[in-house]
Order: sequence, then structure tokens, then C-alpha cells
Amino acid sequence: MNSRQRRGVILLLLSVLCAFGAFAGVLSVISDVNSKVGPEVSAYELKSDVAPFTNLTPDKFEKVSMPKRWLSSNAVTDISEVNGKISLTTLKEGSLLQSDMMQSRPALQPGEQEIAIMIDAATGVAGKITSGATVNVYATFAGEREGEPAQSKVIVSNAKVLDVGKLTALDPSRDGKGSQATEAVPITFALNTLDTQRIAYAESFAMHVRLALIATGSDSSIRPGDRTYTLDKDK
Repeated sequence: MNSRQRRGVILLLLSVLCAFGAFAGVLSVISDVNSKVGPEVSAYELKSDVAPFTNLTPDKFEKVSMPKRWLSSNAVTDISEVNGKISLTTLKEGSLLQSDMMQSRPALQPGEQEIAIMIDAATGVAGKITSGATVNVYATFAGEREGEPAQSKVIVSNAKVLDVGKLTALDPSRDGKGSQATEAVPITFALNTLDTQRIAYAESFAMHVRLALIATGSDSSIRPGDRTYTLDKDK
């Protein structure tokens, strides 16, 4: 083999080595891209803001696809997980749904009963009382005899709200208490037997029934002497 042939063989070997090097580089780039992107999975974005303790349904979310490695370990990838759940906090539009954003709806405990009453939408709910909330229930009664003052009573304290229904138009002809309310919301409570009777009595005989939302973590205890109020207490 003369020198020219040896140079040719060497150049051929160098060409082959360069080709292998380029091929290895391409494989490395592809591997790096795959490691950064990886397989795509389904995730779910909120279409609009959702208030705390709101019932979650699939129609509140939009399905999106993204690399699995970009999702947190608690990201929801199966929309059926929202069934029977409520939001824990305010959920912002565009946020990805995660399991720690929701919890199961409140359920009845042993010894509790479920009762629903209609509450004036303007004075009793105002859009701030939601499923999972705790409220005090106030009722206003006329004096039992002529000349006796009207009374406001705390009928039930620390009542647990199971569900808040849809706004409903009232039929004025069915209300014999002279209420001016035109719209009401059905509120479902989980109560013991005595508190259930108190709620039913108030709905039937009180002039007005109102709910007072109790802030989370606040002292909601009511002294016995403060459960009934008449105007002469402020004199």
C-alpha cells in the first residue's frame, strides 16, 4: 500500500468517525428533548373564577394537554375526580386543578338530620354563604300579645350548611307573613333533632329568618342571655 492509499484509508476512517460523532450528537439532542418534554397527559384549567365552597362540576374546566413532567404530583388528570367535591378556596381562572384545591361535600354525621328552608336572597344569603359554611340562624317574631315588643332570637347557633340551591322566584300569594322578598334560596342544613324543630318552627311562624356567616376560627359561642333581643335592651 503506497502513501496515497494510506492517506485515503485514513481520510475514510476519519469520515466514518465524524459520521458516528454526528449521529451520536443527534441522538443526544433527541434524548435531551424527550427528557425535557416527555409524554403528554391531560390536565384541566379553570374557565373562570370559582368562589370558596362551590360545588365543582366538569363544565367549569377546560381540558388541556402538557408534558407529564411539568405537572405537579397532585395535579388532577381525571376530571371525574371533581364529582361530589367543593372548592376549598377561591380558584382563579386559568389555574390548573390540583387535588388539594377541593374536598368532598359536607355529609351528615350520626344523629344529624337534613332540612332545607327558603331564605330571602337579599337579606339572608347575599351570595356569601356556601356549602360547608357555618352560620347562626336568627328569627324575628312579633309580640305574642298586643303591646308586647317584637323579639329577635338566635334560633340555632353554629348550623352547618350542606348545600345552597339555586335562586328561586317567590309567589307572593303563598307568603302570609307580609314579606316583601321576591327571590329566595333553598339552604340545606345538617342539624340534630331539636335544632331541626327550631328551624322548622322559625320558617313557619317567624316574620323573618336570616343567616349570619361565622368566620372560620372565630369564637361563635353565644351566652344564654344574648340569644333573645328586644329594642328596650338598648335603652
